[in-house]
Amino acid sequence: MSTINGTHELSEINQKVVQDGEILPQVRLKDGSQVQTGTVATMLHNIDLYNAGARGEVEQELALAIPTLVKVGLFNLFTVEEWIDGENAGRRFVGEKAKAYLASQ
Repeated sequence: MSTINGTHELSEINQKVVQDGEILPQVRLKDGSQVQTGTVATMLHNIDLYNAGARGEVEQELALAIPTLVKVGLFNLFTVEEWIDGENAGRRFVGEKAKAYLASQ
């Protein structure tokens, strides 16, 4: 069984999209790898923050989510190029981080 890089950190980060007292679980995918739930929802929340001008911590959190987003197939549904194209700065940031991550694999 493998745990995707950043899964434990995402556990804490992803808590920002759920009510106090709620805990998002980690789940095991069919290939045996373990990922943190809530990562897509938190990414969408962080893209909104990024588009509103937040940087620094939000950028770090978005970048940390990339391995999990790749693993769950987000960039198979919408290609990295589709993320980069367009006017949405936050979406473009995620696409650029995903492109760099995928190039390093």
